[in-house]
Amino acid sequence: MAVKKLQSIRGIHDGLPAEVRLWQRVETAARKVFGTYAFSEVRLPVLEPTELFVRSIGEATDIVSKEMYAFSDQGGDNICLRPEGTAGAVRAYLQGGLTRSGSQRWFYIGPMFRRERPQKGRLRQFQQIGVEMFGANGPLEDAEILAMAHSFLSELGIAGLTLEINSLGCADCRPGYREVLLDYLHARKEHLCETCVDRMEKNPMRVLDCKEVSCQTQLNDAPEMIDHLCEACDTHFSGLKSGLNALAVPYHINARIVRGLDYYNRTAFEIVTDQLGSQGTVLAGGRYDGLVSELGGPATSAIGFAAGLERLGMLLAASDTALVDVAVVALGESVLGYSMQQGAALRAEGFTVVHCGGGSAKRQFKVADREGARFVVVIGDEEMQQNRITLKEMATGEQKQLDVDQLVGALQK
Repeated sequence: MAVKKLQSIRGIHDGLPAEVRLWQRVETAARKVFGTYAFSEVRLPVLEPTELFVRSIGEATDIVSKEMYAFSDQGGDNICLRPEGTAGAVRAYLQGGLTRSGSQRWFYIGPMFRRERPQKGRLRQFQQIGVEMFGANGPLEDAEILAMAHSFLSELGIAGLTLEINSLGCADCRPGYREVLLDYLHARKEHLCETCVDRMEKNPMRVLDCKEVSCQTQLNDAPEMIDHLCEACDTHFSGLKSGLNALAVPYHINARIVRGLDYYNRTAFEIVTDQLGSQGTVLAGGRYDGLVSELGGPATSAIGFAAGLERLGMLLAASDTALVDVAVVALGESVLGYSMQQGAALRAEGFTVVHCGGGSAKRQFKVADREGARFVVVIGDEEMQQNRITLKEMATGEQKQLDVDQLVGALQK
């Protein structure tokens, strides 16, 4: 009888060891860099009240209306798998009673869920690093947040990235711009795609972000928000640029950057690459000064960003992800116990070690190669009697004999 093949859920995949090692590199860099900016890690739940995202993101957004995994549990509560992290962070900030505790600088790491069309770099369950700062009062804080994002990606050694910035205005200047933009879009409505025609009335700024060639052709001369900013927003944007210049963070102004969520205002930014096709954004965020009050708290200025671990993992060089420092090759049954002791001693010094299990030298070296070991320690009867080892560097083939007490120093070099 044939065994039925197990099916996976489309757009949801396992994080197997090779990919998880890449994620861990990203997480380590995040904790290192964010810590230097006095950001602390928080752990937020995966399940949240559905109403939280309806109120914060907006009922008319694609996330809430089409993509969110929402359901009623056995007790009749309306809950969902979190589609993004900012709203949950605001909820935690309010429920934790932290509104009078000064600036709060947080980051979090974990899965998010959206029922999107799966494609390269876009999944229905995806791992994300998010950053939020509550009490970010002005452009200085914006510049430092963007500098932190830049330092984070620099720590990972990812090349070919570009920081793009824009201003989305505020409640004072955005309504006037909205009318100007709507007039422009209505005059070209018959040439826009169906999605943009639908978006036009709900959130016309989202039309500027459409990737359809036909729409982009119509948008070449579209009015831009940065030309319609009120004095306060214009001053804020100028302060952001001055701060980035002072910190020597390179940037480009991209007046077409918009955010898909309703709560963003003023500063918006993306860090993009040309290495991932249409899904070229690897980190994005912005300011959301009205969200805390929208969810029942006091007026609180805030800014944040998020980055997907899967996309960052795609950009990391696989050659830098070796898991094993040393593979131990034992030549003969008589040295197995001794070789295991040498492996244990190396682990005690912090090295990652695999023992190749004995048997033929050819088989053991194949194991070492398959494990991606940087070095091989070879131990036979003669080495054991003389308390020596043979050390081979796999990348170059260079090998040398060392006293056992010289091994740790040689590996550290």
